[in-house]
Amino acid sequence: MVRDRYDVVVVGGGPAGSTAAALTAAHGHSVLLLERESEFGFRIGESLMPGTYWMFERLGMLEKLRASNFPRKHSVQFYGGSGRASAPFYFSDVNPHESSVTWQVLRSEFDQMMLDNASEKGAEIVQGATVREVVFDGDRATGIRVQLPDGSEVVVQAGVVVDASGQSSLIARRMGAKVVEPRLRKASIFTHFENGKRDSGRDEGATLILHTAEKDSWFWYIPLQDNRVSVGVVGDLGYLIQDRKESAQEIFNAELMKCFPMEERLADATQVYPVKVTSEFSYRSRKLAGPGWVLLGDAFGFLDPVYSSGVFLALKSGEMAADAIHEGFAKGDLSAEQLGGWGAEFLTGMESVRKIVYAFYDKGFSFASFLKQNPECLQGVIDILSGNIYDRDVTSIFQPMALMCDLPAESTWE
Repeated sequence: MVRDRYDVVVVGGGPAGSTAAALTAAHGHSVLLLERESEFGFRIGESLMPGTYWMFERLGMLEKLRASNFPRKHSVQFYGGSGRASAPFYFSDVNPHESSVTWQVLRSEFDQMMLDNASEKGAEIVQGATVREVVFDGDRATGIRVQLPDGSEVVVQAGVVVDASGQSSLIARRMGAKVVEPRLRKASIFTHFENGKRDSGRDEGATLILHTAEKDSWFWYIPLQDNRVSVGVVGDLGYLIQDRKESAQEIFNAELMKCFPMEERLADATQVYPVKVTSEFSYRSRKLAGPGWVLLGDAFGFLDPVYSSGVFLALKSGEMAADAIHEGFAKGDLSAEQLGGWGAEFLTGMESVRKIVYAFYDKGFSFASFLKQNPECLQGVIDILSGNIYDRDVTSIFQPMALMCDLPAESTWE
């Protein structure tokens, strides 16, 4: 039975929302999490960064992940337009700790595991609930109006509203604060296959990034459990979608023919789902928090699928926000400054990922050439690919990188 008031109401049951709910509940606060889906379905974002290890440890998720049948991910490997593969980037090369090995997850199972974990920590979970709006008194969030699974509509008051609603971005859209990255206007077409070819040994669960011949698009290849693999193609919005008259499936097939290594891996594979399309997914809100509210995960922003940073940044934002919320209740301060005080640190790490995303899309840039000329930067590159962007300073790689590609200026936010 949903009560009239909670300390914290979390909108959205993805990784960011479930992390924030679990940790604020563990701190002893009353928490209600509302998830629109009655059960999780097919979602992209299956590849985890090794840096998630420490958040999983805090959440009590490590044993559950170890007991799962999710494939282990030791590395990332890149294929150029010629079809030639780079040496794999093994995370353990710079970090011998067990945290250097992570998982490739089926999101429907993973998200449910995270939600169940939040429930075990004391959060009240309602799936199949549609949040109609965040309720404000002036600029202060005071609660939400929600349609519950039985069809009834209620207003629930909250000390803090956590918007983890994903790309719906309830609060950012309301405030007109959502801004698309102007130089990253991309689109993606994606699906799952069965019986795709895998490498052997510790390379079996590797994430592969494969350019098409002219580098107008690239594919991801993420091995999952039950002989399934996630495959998607990404390119400029105009090139991949807007300037073409074919169906999404026909475009996917046409791009596949331009990527011989991917064609080879899928020669005996069977497509499991109709393709799905998403576009203009690189964005950020100009605001992170306000009186009584905070944005997490994709509700705040998303960079790009290329380095699998989405779940990592979602978990990190959930962890940092949960600590700020707990401290805010202890101090009696639920201001924007308190609830968003972690933003500067969070964005420093996010900016590092953003810059190497831009480097990846620069057709004239090659990580192989960059590292050949600047071997001292290998540690920093693997740290970013691993998610070690809050424990280590990786920013020293960007000065020499800027000499070889066009990196973006620092993002601004309020």
